[in-house]
Amino acid sequence: MALSSPHWHRPVTMRNALICLACLIPLSGCVSTVAKVVTAPVRVAGKAVDMATTSQSEADEKRGREMRKREEEIGKLERSYRRDSEKCRQGNVDACDRAEREYEELDRMIDVRSREY
Repeated sequence: MALSSPHWHRPVTMRNALICLACLIPLSGCVSTVAKVVTAPVRVAGKAVDMATTSQSEADEKRGREMRKREEEIGKLERSYRRDSEKCRQGNVDACDRAEREYEELDRMIDVRSREY
């Protein structure tokens, strides 16, 4: 058998492939660990961005809470204005002053131009 024969290279190539495969099996755990370490900064940065940004549903919930709070304040102010207006009609001067301030506050809160969209 001559050295240039293709059959002579095949056993050497097969042997090298088996040796490489045998070496890779114990290293497979190391490769996955390295992959986790390499991608960790990207995952951490992604979580930070998620925490820093507000999703549309969160923004809608926040706006809904603010609207309910505003409506509640308007309701309280309207009830107080009605009470003070009645006392004013009965002759209580201090109630007239309070009713006037409450009316101005109601006007400011209900004014469409003052609403934030």
